[in-house]
Amino acid sequence: MDRKTINKHQRDFADQVQGERGDLGRRPEWLKVKLPTGKNYVEVRNLMRNNKLNTVCEEARCPNLAECWNHRTATFMILGDTCTRSCGFCNIKVGLPTELDLDEPRRVAEAVNNLQLRHVVITSVNRDELQDGGASIFSELNRLIRQTTPDCTIEILIPDFKGMEDAFEIIMQNPPDILNHNLETVPRLYHAVRPQAKYQRSLDLINWFHHRGLKTKSGIMVGIGETKEEVVELMKDLVAHHCDILTIGQYLQPTGNHLPVHRFVTPDEFAFYKTEGLKLGFKIVESAPLVRSSYHADQQARMVTIAQ
Repeated sequence: MDRKTINKHQRDFADQVQGERGDLGRRPEWLKVKLPTGKNYVEVRNLMRNNKLNTVCEEARCPNLAECWNHRTATFMILGDTCTRSCGFCNIKVGLPTELDLDEPRRVAEAVNNLQLRHVVITSVNRDELQDGGASIFSELNRLIRQTTPDCTIEILIPDFKGMEDAFEIIMQNPPDILNHNLETVPRLYHAVRPQAKYQRSLDLINWFHHRGLKTKSGIMVGIGETKEEVVELMKDLVAHHCDILTIGQYLQPTGNHLPVHRFVTPDEFAFYKTEGLKLGFKIVESAPLVRSSYHADQQARMVTIAQ
């Protein structure tokens, strides 16, 4: 890792992981991804370029990009392309963000309509310098999508807004169909993986939106240093805080400047997490090596809205 770009906790953790794991060797077969192709994929990609829109699909190098785009599902990243937090796993640029783009909701809503998306996921960078953390942009975008593409279900993957309930209330002025907020990892690893976040604060956020009537969702990575027992405890915490949907996928190091992979989790272990999660009370669990937060999001939206 580039020691100039990480904090002491992240540097120490990276050294520990590299000392424990030895040589991982080549990626196993179950982590190999086909190159993106398909008519819908090309159409979505071109529209993103023409409208100067950011997608987390591309920024995070998602392995399921082509599959989602070909199913008319896309994840837009709003509030710019620069994040105020330095999470050890994330490939989004870190720094001081530029001025807020107030026209962004209109452009994204227009793209959703032009593509006739069946389901859209809206996520963002962290904007801790803003008074509402960017909640008003989320809310306005939800309103515009409802207005222009009413048949499209909406999922928003939000930051924690530093736990500010005023920001949560702004979101609820134009609520989504699904409220997603990722825990990302087990609490023991927060100091390295999510150094500016708080595990309990994230759980409380999910619980707050549940009690306001929304379907809730969260996601984690595995293979970054957690134990199997810690994952089960995390799942119990999420169920206790009324999380409906859980996604679990393999952590893959985006660049040499990020936290290293601790281990490659086997498909059998992912299957165990799915079985265990459903036993604990999640309505839906997506657990497989290449699962990411938005994977099969359109199917999940249909399942939980039909169940209402």
